[in-house]
Amino acid sequence: MTKTQFEPSIRSRPVYGVLSPRPGPAHLIVADGEGAEAVLALVAQAPDMLAKAHIIYMPGPNGTDGSAALEVLGAAMYHRAPSYAAARSRIVKALGDAHMGVQIYLTGTEGLMGQVQRDAMEAGLPHDAVQTEHRGSTVRRVQCVHCKGITENVRTDPFVCSHCGLNLFVRDHYSRRLAAFQGVCIDAEDPGEVPPAVERFK
Repeated sequence: MTKTQFEPSIRSRPVYGVLSPRPGPAHLIVADGEGAEAVLALVAQAPDMLAKAHIIYMPGPNGTDGSAALEVLGAAMYHRAPSYAAARSRIVKALGDAHMGVQIYLTGTEGLMGQVQRDAMEAGLPHDAVQTEHRGSTVRRVQCVHCKGITENVRTDPFVCSHCGLNLFVRDHYSRRLAAFQGVCIDAEDPGEVPPAVERFK
């Protein structure tokens, strides 16, 4: 799957580029789903980076699993995890152990990239020091602004909050601190007046 093209939006909406190899003492590459294709394209440009690369990969929310192709690349370290939650301790440790000049590449879904970018910022790296490339599913990680609960892999707009049950409109407003888009009650003024849900994120 090629890089996703997003419509122009508000300033807080994340913007993604295309991964490009940069010189550095180490390369941390985190991907999910179709992000495996972007990793393959990245290392094809600079195969020598594999000797200093730590690749962490997990299947995407739509079930895409490109781990077989990544496992045989020959990276210095390779780890496949079932989910971001399962991989997070490894990611946080890799970021904490990183030395000056480490290059970080994130690719796949917005939910994965946002959470790893948040982890990188918590480790002291500026968000724009991390390269990102969107590949695959456009499902969203959404925080309900009312109960503060986060629902993963939201496909429809509006949708029902998995924590408090409110009908939420999915905004393009994005919080880097939370690694989530914001969901606002759509029928607060007219309870029960909820338009039909439309699948906007696939």
